[in-house]
Amino acid sequence: MPAGVRRTAIVTLVTTLVALAATTAVAYAGNGGLLPGEAHSPNAHRIHQVYVFILIFTGIILVGVEGVLIAFIIKYRRGKRPRTAEGPQIHGSGRLEIIWTVLPVVVLAAIGAFLLVKLPGIANAPKAAAADQTTVTVEGHQFYWLFRYPNGAISIDRLVAPADQVVNEEVVGYDYDVNHSWWVPDFGGKYDAIPGHTNKTWFKAPAADYVARCAELCGIQHALMDATVHVVPRTQYDAFLSKRKSAAGTYDLGREEWTGVCQKCHRLGSKYIGPALRNNSLLAQRKGLEVLLRNGQGQMPPVGKNWSGAQIDALISYTKQFVAKGGS
Repeated sequence: MPAGVRRTAIVTLVTTLVALAATTAVAYAGNGGLLPGEAHSPNAHRIHQVYVFILIFTGIILVGVEGVLIAFIIKYRRGKRPRTAEGPQIHGSGRLEIIWTVLPVVVLAAIGAFLLVKLPGIANAPKAAAADQTTVTVEGHQFYWLFRYPNGAISIDRLVAPADQVVNEEVVGYDYDVNHSWWVPDFGGKYDAIPGHTNKTWFKAPAADYVARCAELCGIQHALMDATVHVVPRTQYDAFLSKRKSAAGTYDLGREEWTGVCQKCHRLGSKYIGPALRNNSLLAQRKGLEVLLRNGQGQMPPVGKNWSGAQIDALISYTKQFVAKGGS
């Protein structure tokens, strides 16, 4: 074998082995590498299984194709044949053509069959008694997440849910807003918050805090549009709903609206995306603040267009301190 061809073959082989080794190392890194985030819900476990199943097939195909390519480079090298000489005339093989036509069909059929088996468990929540499940509406807004609970309670950028029970999510958007995408990596797939359409998903997770993201570029503060899914025992969840609907929960909701909505673009003492708000009298004027929230102004979107009067009252109950006390 000529030295040049030998070097080429060795370099190709080494490069392929290094690439496979790197891919394996990344795969072992789990949620920090090639694989999706760590699964904490039954549907997420099924997504993992489908992912790994397809990864195995594609890995085998990669090794097979690259191996054949290297073998052909070595076997059909030019050798000492002059560049002007015509190479050997190799005619097609009917058997080989049948194999490379049938084999991809078999591979795709296997992947499709496995996916069809797993898909119902991904899309459909397991059957459970009404007492063992709940439904939360997930609203995407610029640039925050709003959650509505069965008793009418509301939270901003923090979804509270009962542990080890089915939580159904209805993901929605609004016609005055842009598209968003609700994504909790530990719970599986991404679900778009599209104006005029409701996407449904679910999860069932142990008690812990999980990170949520907006996976759709939605504007200048897209990077700040994250949230926390706070999964707690059922008793704590019920206590949260009860408190949030009481007068004691008004201040907490107002604080969430301030930090999750207003402070995405404003600061108290300095200009940020929008003007500074310290000692701005509008923070204590319900009528003026309501008009601004519902209609927007300039580059500010109508962040509170669908807010109830109680939500606006909650924000006022929190922001008026910044006028009366000169900021904090």
